[in-house]
Amino acid sequence: MSNIKVIIASDSVGETGELVAKACLSQFNIEESDDVLIRYPYIESEDNVDDVIDLARSKKAIVVFTIITPELRKYIKQELIAENVPSVDIMGPLMNILEGQSEEAPYYEPGRVHRLDEDYFKKIEAIEFAVKYDDGKDASGLDKADIVLIGVSRTSKTPLSQYLAHKKYKVMNVPLMPEVTPARELFEVDPKKCVGLKINPVSLNKIRKERLAQLGLKDTASYANDQRIQEELEYFNEVVGKIGCPVIDVSEKAIEETANQIMNYVEGRSDIKG
Repeated sequence: MSNIKVIIASDSVGETGELVAKACLSQFNIEESDDVLIRYPYIESEDNVDDVIDLARSKKAIVVFTIITPELRKYIKQELIAENVPSVDIMGPLMNILEGQSEEAPYYEPGRVHRLDEDYFKKIEAIEFAVKYDDGKDASGLDKADIVLIGVSRTSKTPLSQYLAHKKYKVMNVPLMPEVTPARELFEVDPKKCVGLKINPVSLNKIRKERLAQLGLKDTASYANDQRIQEELEYFNEVVGKIGCPVIDVSEKAIEETANQIMNYVEGRSDIKG
């Protein structure tokens, strides 16, 4: 058993084949080493396949391969059989089943799983960003953000930030209150990545009263007072006017609708029309 050698042949980096090979070797208590596991990545041609076959014959090795491209997969299989080299096709059988049962054609793109992983990590990074810079906690996030949401309390800034974060946008949201002067950096950031969230006073009054009830507080608090709400909305208009950013009316909009409007705007597909 100590003479076993495994070549990992792949048209990408070869991690999938190596993981499978390591899992199997561990069942036989075979010590892993560069001499036992030999990775041959980025196979792009029949010449590369021929090199793998020659190496396998010289070392009397098993070949574990993850080849996505149909032509190369067919070639390596026929050459391995012709040279009587023991081998395992890790992805081919499942790919064939999926292709037979799926209505979609496969991409046949080597390394695609790593691009999907990259998307996943971008999403996690964006979610962490939205949490860190929620409610304008740190003005340093303004330069780093893809989108800056601005609005008074209860205009869905936080849920919008999280929704957009799941679409891989780094979002910072900034609450506005007449008593608190916004950070200087807010007026220096590119206004094209800022979006104001306005709401009509009747809708805001209703939302705030419901929030007070959830907290077990009376709805007579100044938070839901008509005059107070009007002061906040006037201050909002003043601030977004200075910034020069577009404004969306979220009064009757679902989170998804507002988010789609913002994404279309930041991606240059459409303007914001309120």
